[in-house]
Amino acid sequence: MIEKITIAQLLQARLEKRKIAAISCYDYTTAKLVAKTDIEMILVGDSAAQMMLGFDSTLPVTMDFMVTITAAVRRAAPDKFLVADMPFLSYQLGVNNAVKNAGRFVTEAGVQMIKIEASEPYLNVIKAVSDAGMAVMAHIGIRPQMVAKTGKLKAEGTTAEMAVELVNLAEQMIRNGASFLLLEGTAAEVSKIITERFDVPVISCGAGPDCDGQILIAPDVLGLIDGPKPKFAKSYAQFAPETIKALTAYNDEVKNNSYPDDLHSYHMKKGEFEKLQQILK
Repeated sequence: MIEKITIAQLLQARLEKRKIAAISCYDYTTAKLVAKTDIEMILVGDSAAQMMLGFDSTLPVTMDFMVTITAAVRRAAPDKFLVADMPFLSYQLGVNNAVKNAGRFVTEAGVQMIKIEASEPYLNVIKAVSDAGMAVMAHIGIRPQMVAKTGKLKAEGTTAEMAVELVNLAEQMIRNGASFLLLEGTAAEVSKIITERFDVPVISCGAGPDCDGQILIAPDVLGLIDGPKPKFAKSYAQFAPETIKALTAYNDEVKNNSYPDDLHSYHMKKGEFEKLQQILK
């Protein structure tokens, strides 16, 4: 029986000052590869709306879609610590709705933690989901689900006043039951203060090096993004050009009839073709 990485192990990593590696991915095939590494945490993020479905924001992705792809990732990586991202309107319509939707991720997809893009109006949601027995990761700093209201995404905590608000918000999230924090697009100095001030693990998504862990999306790590990407995103391979090269080679072989060759074709058993010819006469 495979033993899953637990929240207790991640809390211990923080105590021992061991960095936590996390990655966002959205599909069985990629998660199967992540499962072969020592990365501890997979987040199935609502950025699937952009990475998988081609939308220009995270807003259109649905709860049903998120549950389906999260369950696929769990099947591929049964031992990783799995976090699910609550999509837009899955928790904004009241605590009962929020708890029900969070519970779907647990019962239908086997997650161990629920991520919620959090601000003061949703402290009751953080508390309700936590009180229902689910671990919560409060996502603060840049919150992509607010893009319709803000018009664009920009770094958070870049002034003293903004930094104080963010530190206070982090404290409120923890007081209301958040077990983890995720800081996105936050000034490194502020992230360091939050990480040192509070006892819960803090994961950085473009929030500097001093948090307890880091997260990037798999398409950025693999160099699959053909276009601009955030300042903090780093690619550790360049599979986009290699993928285009492979697809071009496939196209060429199909067009010149060199694929499939004999090696990549099925054949009748010995003597069966001759028998078929006799039957068809």
